[in-house]
Amino acid sequence: MNFFSLFKRNLIYKFKKKVSIDSDQANFKDLDNLFHYYGSDKANFFKLTNESGHGYSKFYEKKLEKYKEKKIKILEIGSYAGASAAAFSKYLPNSKIFCFDINISNFKYKSKNIHVYGVDINNKKKIQKILSSIFLQHNFTEFDLIIDDGSHNLSDLLVSFKLFFKILKNGGLFVIEDLKHPNYYEYNKDINHVFMNEFLNNLSSKKKTPSNIFDEKEQEELINMIEKVENFKGNLDSSDISFVTKN
Repeated sequence: MNFFSLFKRNLIYKFKKKVSIDSDQANFKDLDNLFHYYGSDKANFFKLTNESGHGYSKFYEKKLEKYKEKKIKILEIGSYAGASAAAFSKYLPNSKIFCFDINISNFKYKSKNIHVYGVDINNKKKIQKILSSIFLQHNFTEFDLIIDDGSHNLSDLLVSFKLFFKILKNGGLFVIEDLKHPNYYEYNKDINHVFMNEFLNNLSSKKKTPSNIFDEKEQEELINMIEKVENFKGNLDSSDISFVTKN
C-alpha cells in the first residue's frame, strides 16, 4: 500500500459522517444480536443479505464471559466498516477497542471507546509508532484480547501473529478468524509456508516448523508463551476460528 493511497483513505475517514453507537438503542444482551444489528458477518445471519453468517458469536460469548464487566483493552486487526467493533463495544461496555485497518474509509461507526487507525500491518515501523502512541496515551502496555480478521492471506496471518502475540497479556486471548482461508483458497496462500492451523498446532505440541517468517528462537519463545490452542468450526465451509490462550 503506497503512502498516498493510505493518506487518501485516512482523509476520507476523517471527514466521513459516522453513526454514533453511544446514543443508539442497541441494548441486546447477547452478542449474536449485536453482530446482526450492526451488520457483522460474525453473526449467524448476515444482516445485509440475510444469508448465513460465520456463526462465531457462540464461541465468542463463551470465551468472553470472563471479560463482561472488566475494563479491558481490545485490538482488532481488520475492522472494515466497524460492525464487529461496535458490537464488542456494546457487549463489553467497559472495554476500549483499537482498530487497525488498511482502508478505514469504509468505517461507519463511532464511539468514545473505539479508536481507529489506518495502517498496513506490513509496515512494522508505522505499527510500532502507533502502538507506542496508544500505550502512552491510554496508559497500558498489553492487550487483553487481540482479534485478527484481516486479509486472511497466509503471509498476513503469520506477520500479524508475530507482531502482536507478544503484546498480549498473560491469560489473554489471540483470536484468528477464517484462519483456514489459505487452505481453501489459492489466492490467500500467497507464500510458501505451512498453513496457519498447522503452524499453531505444531507450537501447541511444542514442535518447531520450517519457516521463513519465524526463526527457531522466536518459535521457542512462542512455544513457551502458548497455553493452549482451540479451533472451532462455524456455519460455513470456510468458517474456522482459533482461540490461542497466552500463558
